[in-house]
Amino acid sequence: MTYTKIPILNRCAWVPPNDRLYTHYHDQEWGRPIKCEKELFSKLIQEGQQAGLSWITLLRKRQNLLLAYNNFDPDLLANFDALDCERLMKNPNIIRSKLKINAAINNAKIFIYMRDQEKINFSEYLWSFINHTPIQNNWHKSKDIPKYSNVSKIMAADLKKRGFKFVGPVIVYAFMQAVGMVNDHTLNCFAHNICRDLN
Repeated sequence: MTYTKIPILNRCAWVPPNDRLYTHYHDQEWGRPIKCEKELFSKLIQEGQQAGLSWITLLRKRQNLLLAYNNFDPDLLANFDALDCERLMKNPNIIRSKLKINAAINNAKIFIYMRDQEKINFSEYLWSFINHTPIQNNWHKSKDIPKYSNVSKIMAADLKKRGFKFVGPVIVYAFMQAVGMVNDHTLNCFAHNICRDLN
């Protein structure tokens, strides 16, 4: 992936000023509302992959992860077998964790069950927790942003009840921020108003 010169803009304080990968993620992805159910599933699994690691670690490995896991497409991921797990565990370019590999496959199977057996659209299901309207926060400083919320606790509890793994309240809140369910760009960040207007 090629990145152009980093524009000089006011950004959230957590963005390293000279890191093109991080800046591109913040400027073009983080906080933009996503409604595609497969893309939401992929983002949820990516957040689970990041658990216990820094987000930059995930970003640097993300292209390799998407390649190794077929973009976390649940229809493909649900059919991963022992040979696929072995292949993933031997891949030095991804996050090699048996627990995370098994969780991704398990979660894909639950996605399929919800869609095919319960006739639940994953996007409709997730967005229903916030009445299908992004939560607009007005933080002045990044340090004021919480690690989780009451909504992320409720969503996490429901996902866990359905059998999902790596979906605690902190992971779920980070997911909500990433997919635009919550606008947590600080007020001085150029992206705050952009994301606010993307409802």
